[in-house]
Amino acid sequence: METLVCNDLSKSYGPVKALDHVNLNLEEGKIIGLLGPNGSGKTTLIKLASRLLVPTEGSITICGKEPSPETKAMVSYLPDRNYLPDWMNSGDLLDMFEDFFADFDRARAIEMLESLNIDMKMPLKKMSKGTKEKVQLIMTMSRHAKLYLLDEPIAGVDPAARDYILRTIISNYDENATVLISTHLIADVENVLDEAIFLKEGQVVLHQGVDELKESTGKSVDEYFREVFRC
Repeated sequence: METLVCNDLSKSYGPVKALDHVNLNLEEGKIIGLLGPNGSGKTTLIKLASRLLVPTEGSITICGKEPSPETKAMVSYLPDRNYLPDWMNSGDLLDMFEDFFADFDRARAIEMLESLNIDMKMPLKKMSKGTKEKVQLIMTMSRHAKLYLLDEPIAGVDPAARDYILRTIISNYDENATVLISTHLIADVENVLDEAIFLKEGQVVLHQGVDELKESTGKSVDEYFREVFRC
């Protein structure tokens, strides 16, 4: 089943076209990398899928439905910045997510918080940047969503934290869901990806299975990405 479908999807900000007639079909049960340099349209695509933006042209559907309150209930979205109130602690967040999302798995979230020895009474403002990002990811991945949209989930953390974050993603998404990871840190994520999408100046220049890409090019995804986007 196709989780996310884009048909000639375009988004403009005044004269600037952030996405230019994007066509994509993303199937369930896959971890997919949305790869491209800054300004290529990655965040715009994710915001369209999460209904934070509306298309200028074309269409986007989630599980066959146009973005709506119904599809928002199917999508678990992690923005590329801290967005949770700093005065809250992890216990507060558990209550908030449980109130907002019917598919939130409190037991799963607590298990991950405890595995990291995170003090659930400590406010976010007293946590390190890496710990905050782990807490945000735990909350995002503790939903039983159809589509997980992760915008630069490993950009601001150290290599050890990146390993934890990737293990968390692999271990906690439902097998019938789709995970879309936006990043420019290709080497760190390519081993967990089933497919890769290359975005360049708002257009899809490649959408291919990772194993197929490696076999056809003789290169890693990171090596091929550097070749495609060489300055």
